[in-house]
Amino acid sequence: MIRSMIQSLERYFEFDRLGTNWRTEVLAGATTFVTMAYIIFVNPSILHEAGMPFEAVLAATCLCASFASILMGAFARYPIAMAPGMGLNAYFTYTVVKGMGVAWQTALGAVFISGVAFFLLTLVGIRQLIVEAIPGELYAAVASGIGLFIAMIGLRNAGIIVPSPATLVTLGNLRDPNTILACFGLLLITALLARDVKGAMLIGILVTTAAGALFGLVKWNPGPYHLSGIAATAGKLDIRAASKLGGLEIVFVFLFVDLFDNVGTLVGVGKKAGLFDESNRIPRIRRILFADATATIAGSLAGTSTVVSYIESAAGVVAGGRSGVTSIVTGVFFLIALFIAPVVGAVPASATAPALIIVGSLMMSQIGEINWKDPAVAIPSFLTLIAIPLTFSIANGLAFGFTAYALLRALRGEFRKTHWLVWILAALFIVRFFYLGKS
Repeated sequence: MIRSMIQSLERYFEFDRLGTNWRTEVLAGATTFVTMAYIIFVNPSILHEAGMPFEAVLAATCLCASFASILMGAFARYPIAMAPGMGLNAYFTYTVVKGMGVAWQTALGAVFISGVAFFLLTLVGIRQLIVEAIPGELYAAVASGIGLFIAMIGLRNAGIIVPSPATLVTLGNLRDPNTILACFGLLLITALLARDVKGAMLIGILVTTAAGALFGLVKWNPGPYHLSGIAATAGKLDIRAASKLGGLEIVFVFLFVDLFDNVGTLVGVGKKAGLFDESNRIPRIRRILFADATATIAGSLAGTSTVVSYIESAAGVVAGGRSGVTSIVTGVFFLIALFIAPVVGAVPASATAPALIIVGSLMMSQIGEINWKDPAVAIPSFLTLIAIPLTFSIANGLAFGFTAYALLRALRGEFRKTHWLVWILAALFIVRFFYLGKS
C-alpha cells in the first residue's frame, strides 16, 4: 500500500517526465532552504525597525515561508520556494512606516489588500495575460539578468566586492577571514560540481559552515525564542485604515513590484529548469499565481510583509530539483525552523555566498538563446539583463527591457503585430518611471 502511494505521488509530480527522483528532490529542497534561510533573521530585523516585535515576525516568517512553499509545491507543482520578500520588507519599514508615518498595522492592511487584488486579478485572468504578453525573446534575458543579480548578491555577501564612493563597487579585502572562507566554499562547491557529486551545493555550504566554526568565524548568539510570540502580530492588521485614499498608493507599489518581481522569478527559474512547454508557455500558470496571492494574504494575517517567489530557488534547480517536491521539502525545513530557529542562524553568509555565485554563473547559460544580430531584440535584452543587477530589482530590469522592446517595435512599424497588452504595460512602465523619478 505504501509503495502504491509513493508511485501515485511520483505520477502526480511527474517524476518520469521530469527525469527526477526522491533523493534528488530532497537534496534540492534542502539546498534551496539553506540558501534562503537568511530571511528567517533578516526579515524580522528589518520589520523590527518598523516597531514590530522581533520574536513575532520571526515566527511569522517561518510559518508563512513554510505554508507558501508547501502550497506552491503541492498545488502548482513547481520547485519555486516562497518567503517574505527582500526589498518589499524594506519598502514596508523605511518608506511606508518610517517615511510616511503609517502605523505598521495599517501597512499590514495594505499588504492584505494587495494580496486580495492579486487573487482577483488571477481569478479574472489578468495576471495570466500579463505573463503571456511578455515577449518570448526576453525570457532568456530575464533568466540571465537574474543570474547576474544572484551572483552580485553572492559576491557582496562574500566580501569579494564592496561599495565604493568613487567607482560604485570595488574589490573587497581578500585577506579578510570571512572572505577567505567564502573563497574556500566557492572552490569546494566548484570542485564537487566538476566531479558531478550529488548534493554538491548542500555539502559545500555545510562543510564551509563547519570550517568557519572551526576557525571561530561562526557567530552564534541564540536568544530567547517562543512560538507564542506570534500573537503580537497575528491578526493585528488594520484594513480599514489602509483602504483610505492615502493607503491606495502604498497598495499600488506592493502590487506592482510584487507582480513583476514574481513574473521575472517565474520566467528565470522556469527557463533554467526547462519548465516551459513547446509553445514557450508555463503550464499551470494559474495555479502558480493563485499560490502567490494566497501566500501574501496569509502573510499579512500572520504579521509579515509581502510573500514572494525567491530567486534563490534557482539553487535548488541547479541541484537537480524539477518538481513541486523540492518546494515542499523547503517548506518542511522552514516548519522545522519554527522550533530550532536559533540553530539555523549558525549558517554564516560566507557559507551561502559561494552557492549564490555559482548559481548565478550557471544561469548565464541562457544568454546564448538571445538573437544578438537583431537590434530590436538585442537592445531590450541587454537592458533587461544589465538593469536587473545594477538597479537591484527584477521588476526594474523587466520594465526597462519591456519598454524598450515596445518602443522599438513601434518605431519599426510593427504595431499591429504586437500583443495589445504589450502597449498597455509599456505605458504603465513609463508612468512608473515618471513616478519613481519624481523629486
